Amino acid sequence: MNQNTVPLYQGLLNHKNSDPISFHVPGHKNGAMFKSVDFGTVSFNDLLRIDLTELNGLDDLHSPTSIIKEAQHLTADLYKVKKSYFLVGGSTAGNLAMILATCNPHDVVLVQRNSHKSIMNSLQLANVRPVFLSPEFDYESQIATNISYETVKQAIKDYPEAKALILTTPNYYGMVSHNLNEIIKLANSAGLLVLVDEAHGAHFILGKPFPTTAVTLGADIVVQSAHKTLPAMTMGSYLHFNSSRIDIGKVEYYLQVVQSSSPSYPIMASLDLARYYLAHISNKDKEEIIDSIENFRESLARLPQINLIAQKSDLYQADILKIIVQSNCALTGYEIQEAFEKEHIYTELADPWNVLFVCPLSEVEDYSTIVAKVERAIKHVPTEIRDKQKVDQSTPSIFTLAITYEEMRKRKTCKIPLRNAVGEIAASSVIPYPPGIPVILPGETITNNHINMLLTLKESGAYFQNNPELWDKGIDIFN
Repeated sequence: MNQNTVPLYQGLLNHKNSDPISFHVPGHKNGAMFKSVDFGTVSFNDLLRIDLTELNGLDDLHSPTSIIKEAQHLTADLYKVKKSYFLVGGSTAGNLAMILATCNPHDVVLVQRNSHKSIMNSLQLANVRPVFLSPEFDYESQIATNISYETVKQAIKDYPEAKALILTTPNYYGMVSHNLNEIIKLANSAGLLVLVDEAHGAHFILGKPFPTTAVTLGADIVVQSAHKTLPAMTMGSYLHFNSSRIDIGKVEYYLQVVQSSSPSYPIMASLDLARYYLAHISNKDKEEIIDSIENFRESLARLPQINLIAQKSDLYQADILKIIVQSNCALTGYEIQEAFEKEHIYTELADPWNVLFVCPLSEVEDYSTIVAKVERAIKHVPTEIRDKQKVDQSTPSIFTLAITYEEMRKRKTCKIPLRNAVGEIAASSVIPYPPGIPVILPGETITNNHINMLLTLKESGAYFQNNPELWDKGIDIFN
């Protein structure tokens, strides 16, 4: 092999030099977000000059006493919580710490089913007994949204011994339940801890017209990916602690267990800068951001090959920064995303129907040129009315795994063809990525709905993480 090459670094440079347009995370949008804030521009070599370690005067993330402590206090002050913690391992690290610090083995916990794989992995590591709550399905967008108040109420009645309610809000597409406040109040009144993966909502603290953040609604712990919508570096996230019922010492213990003992100073510095950026957005700035995004939406909506999903429905209010573009032509969402990329427009994700744009928390610059590129990418495709998927009424709104995590560790596994797997118990996750939400979980009974969903995703062009043998050699099941 040629040791004179640097393929990863060169790949990043090649992408940078192609003049890409970012409608994906991280929220700094290839550095464009800080053009109006003069902290100096740096080359990679300059960046390495601040890639430091726990020297005298530079503090220690795992036992902060000076500059890191002050930066975290400023963040807690902005979000109006008891304590905020910097995370250098993404919301994944926060979700792991949040659940490990609050849930003991065999505790019953109520969990939103369309949660990220980091939540699911946390449940398994904590060895709890999860009770899954199915989200509502929005027919128009073809997207699983949020769990309903009625589902949470019934689950609390069915499982009065439950320890916690674990929510994911907003969902990956930016959708927040109109009943989030009532759901958290209900859980609090029943004595449940409320743990929230709010990875995509770090900017909600700005208030209306953005959805309300769980930070202000009585949640005990809220985890946010600052790198998704704020101008923080990838993996930079926050954990907000606002509880009188959780041992904060346990939270701090697990944060240092699941995170590196050599945390990245550039990532931590970017979290400090992201907080600064957010704190200095005025009402006038917010109005200009919203007007810019609305103008961009209106321009996109004129293109006949796509529909734009509404920002509000009976089921949800959506984040203004998220624009869901739905196919109104023969192309799937994956194919539309690929067409956009030929015009150097890079979006956050696609699914069989939709493409998700994540707008910057700043004005969308030169949106007319971007819309012209979008139009050029798909103008040759004729419009088409497509039949939308009906909701599978057989899916229970509340269900548990077929076997416990302890049983899973004891059982042997084998592979069988996917078409023969209905009724078997899955031994591994099947995860389309993004968004990283498992279609099938270990311990779940495999249904026809699972198989049909996987086949639809495969035929549409989805990428599956860690499942290269699924279609050829079959799916892992427990004997």
